[in-house]
Amino acid sequence: MKGAEVIAEILKREGTEFLSCYPRNPVIEPCAAIDIRPILCRQERVGVGIADGYSRIKRGKRNGVFAAQAGPGIENAFPGIAQAYSENVPLLVISGGLPLARQYVRPVFRAAEVYRAVTKWSALAHNVQELPDLMRRGYHAMRSGKPGPVLIEVPDEVFDAEFNGPLDYRPVPVQRTAPDPAAVKKAVEMLLAAKHPLLWAGQGVHYAEAGDRLAALAEMLPAPVVATNPGKSAIPDSHPLALGSATRSRSKAFADFMKKSDVVMAIGSSLTITNFGPSVPPGKTIIHSTNDASDINKDYRADHAVVGDAGLVIDALIAEVSKQKGPGGGNALASLKEEVAAGKKAWLDEWAKFLNSDEMPLNQYRVIRDMMRTLDRDNVIITHDSGSPREQMIPFWETTAPGSYMGWGKSTQLGYGLGITMGAKLAAPKRLCINVMGDAAIGMTGMDIETAARNRIAILTVVFNNGVMGAERDVLKISDAKYGAMTVGGNYTKVAEGLNVAAARVEKPAAIVGAIKDAVAVTEKGAPFLLEFVVKEGRDFSRYT
Repeated sequence: MKGAEVIAEILKREGTEFLSCYPRNPVIEPCAAIDIRPILCRQERVGVGIADGYSRIKRGKRNGVFAAQAGPGIENAFPGIAQAYSENVPLLVISGGLPLARQYVRPVFRAAEVYRAVTKWSALAHNVQELPDLMRRGYHAMRSGKPGPVLIEVPDEVFDAEFNGPLDYRPVPVQRTAPDPAAVKKAVEMLLAAKHPLLWAGQGVHYAEAGDRLAALAEMLPAPVVATNPGKSAIPDSHPLALGSATRSRSKAFADFMKKSDVVMAIGSSLTITNFGPSVPPGKTIIHSTNDASDINKDYRADHAVVGDAGLVIDALIAEVSKQKGPGGGNALASLKEEVAAGKKAWLDEWAKFLNSDEMPLNQYRVIRDMMRTLDRDNVIITHDSGSPREQMIPFWETTAPGSYMGWGKSTQLGYGLGITMGAKLAAPKRLCINVMGDAAIGMTGMDIETAARNRIAILTVVFNNGVMGAERDVLKISDAKYGAMTVGGNYTKVAEGLNVAAARVEKPAAIVGAIKDAVAVTEKGAPFLLEFVVKEGRDFSRYT
């Protein structure tokens, strides 16, 4: 058994279903030989995105894997790995490597060294016998504590070397940390003493698959729930205590309840300050729960901390609330639900003219409204892309099932949504997986819709084509006035059809619903579809403080 076969066998034992990849990498062929399906991307950053989306939807219990060529291949993967690192996504990258004797000869690209800044752990394999240990360490890094990408660089002589002896490797379990009972007791005392407690849900709730329990905790206290960008759908937005999530844009109810709160408990969140997520207003008492102690007091002063896995923390909180809180409280819960419902309704009434617009070019919010009314949202996994679609989708797309939205935005690379949607579809083939992107985003990664067609990955790509980089208007005033710098254009339906993807272009409001139904019908037959909406520039964003 050669080194490449050792890696392939370990991937098989770890439950790897497919290998996102771009040749040449010596692990591709031995993986195919043992029925690990190779999915060749058009661009390495999208290949990483495919592994990313798979890991997200499998909640890190299985991990997406990407294999890249030494040198230019792994160099071109940097954007995807950096994005995954910013979002704490546990995926594995197997990089080819140049000979060990050349590792320190300029200008050789030393992947394990270069990627150390944007991986949870990276390593260079020096001999074939250490491969099982390196793989075990890599999987443990992905499946313990705060997750993140792992990279293992394997030079050709290690891939080609014969492995001596039997392969002693067992799959690595997920490791979870339970909270300190004393810390839980104090947190509950603080929550129950608060006049206006608020729960803040991060993506750790997704990985713990604890959305239903978080909703139960919210009802016990009672407290409304807000979510971070990647935490969106931790509990469904349709839940009567859910206030949705935030990027720069958010619902007015989100802003109002955040302002009103006195104690904020963040669960499964690093509380990292980012331009594309919510922030905690000054003067709040903060209880910070995360699975990584280094997050505590990083960006916000924590008045109290509970370190542990989000699911185990929520279970402990529920048990402690049951001890400390007596029976009753139904009136408080009913009153809070009414207050949340009134806040949501007032905000939606304010935005009704956009959601119900018959204007042409189309209003993006009308398209989002019709998508929500037409699709079975319980069966949907959806994501935005960077730029205006993120600002339009995050506040207004109302999720109806936990874990049905993939939010991202600590890094905001245009085009990243396409790859993670393909990965989501591979992880959940019976779900309708949708990415909503603008024309700037499809310009970055759009060729990879052919990857979806070639591999029968039946995703739905929605393109808001407004012919302009609308999000940049404030910073390109002179450039645009003198040189038309913001203008981007194209007919993406024709592009899609040229790449073997069925597509439709929609320009009239009355055609929106029918086009959505037709697109879904194609995906149900196992093929991808691109749905292009000709929309207005669209600079109306739901921004409240």
